Amino acid sequence: ILLVSQSAGANKPTLEKPNIVFIIADDCTFRDIGCYGGQAHTPNIDRLATEGLLFTRCFQAAPMCSPTRHNIYTGQYPVKTGAYPNHTQTYANIKNVTHFLKPLGYRVALSGKTHIGPTDLFTFEYSSKGKNPDMEAVNEMFKECAESDTPFCLFACSNEPHTPWNKGDASRYPPEKVKLPPYLADTKRLREGFSRYLAEITYYDSQVGELLRSLDEHGLAHNTMVVVVSEQGNSMPFAKWTCYDNGLQSAMIVRWPGRVQSGSVSDAMVEYVDITPTFVDLAGGTSSDELDGRSLRDVLSGKASEHKRFVYGAMTTRGIINGNDCYPIRSVRSRNHKLILNLKHDQPFTNACTKSPEFVSILAAAERGNEQALRVVDRYQNRPAVEFYDLVADPMEMTNLAEDPENASMIAELRGELERWMKSQGDKGVETELVANHHKPAKRAKSKRKRAGK
Repeated sequence: ILLVSQSAGANKPTLEKPNIVFIIADDCTFRDIGCYGGQAHTPNIDRLATEGLLFTRCFQAAPMCSPTRHNIYTGQYPVKTGAYPNHTQTYANIKNVTHFLKPLGYRVALSGKTHIGPTDLFTFEYSSKGKNPDMEAVNEMFKECAESDTPFCLFACSNEPHTPWNKGDASRYPPEKVKLPPYLADTKRLREGFSRYLAEITYYDSQVGELLRSLDEHGLAHNTMVVVVSEQGNSMPFAKWTCYDNGLQSAMIVRWPGRVQSGSVSDAMVEYVDITPTFVDLAGGTSSDELDGRSLRDVLSGKASEHKRFVYGAMTTRGIINGNDCYPIRSVRSRNHKLILNLKHDQPFTNACTKSPEFVSILAAAERGNEQALRVVDRYQNRPAVEFYDLVADPMEMTNLAEDPENASMIAELRGELERWMKSQGDKGVETELVANHHKPAKRAKSKRKRAGK
């Protein structure tokens, strides 16, 4: 079956099996990207949005790198696969995208940051330069696939804008002119950090541009579905390591000439678990019934404007840098409301963020009596058992409405949905947190203790 591409200037037929390029950032808050209203200069991503479909409600299931990447490649939620702590791996029986696409004739490659395991299950063609995509290796694969008419699925995994924020041109973003989110305190160090962070988003955008140019160079753009996402939020307060939208919501833009309407926008609620089932479906295969995700085929084609009623989140502090030994957080989000349960809230919440220079500067401002800084520190580190937010009136989730009696019935409904989901995943909350990483091989755990000097 041949379908004619409708993209401007295209004169080649579109093959039944599309090529796939999935490009992912690292620690990038979706709101900071240009086409999402952010102040980062992202011309390549913005142009891609005019050529494809921009999702306004895309979510991941965990606000950390390793669970997120397993979430994408397995099409399942983190607790079910065993990959719910950071720096972890799945159970040995969990299938991933390589198991589904390779039998369909695809080359399946991953270039850049990995953060997944066990390696004998994730049988990608690997390449990298440091923790970033190896553009030379990617270009060579594009060349080979174009010459042999071999379909491919490439995951191009950037390490930007993950700290230490040392790439890109920060002079484009003078610290004194940076617009800080309202949920942060205003300190000199935080402004400087935010400036360098924005510069790295622009650097990530340049990587997106380089990949798009490589597709054009080899005549592959007409039959390649390009997906660009931002991953979890940045490592400043109230984003990464939290179940607020700034931690769990992601940018997602899809360009697929002739199949996805240029310049379109979808408000459908979608999740990272939907990515692998979508790729397998579009490749002509059938994914396992065990997968939690569902194909986005109808949303991409414009046949459906809705996909899911609820999306879910799980944060595990056990095993993370400077993390609490046990501080499980679970969340459920409808289109307009969010419920967060802090299952061991009787302790200060800590992670790598609370040791960062930016957070330390907020602590210092709080000690000097700065009221905004005092509120930020207290709200970030001292959580109530239940948080409930009206996302229409309060998109930044700054006003907890859990104690308002008028919200009792809605909170009960969302709590019931969250408990149903947790049960379906075998998630027992605190008990699940306490056995995090128990399935990892003893040899690997011993190696990690040795590197940590324990």
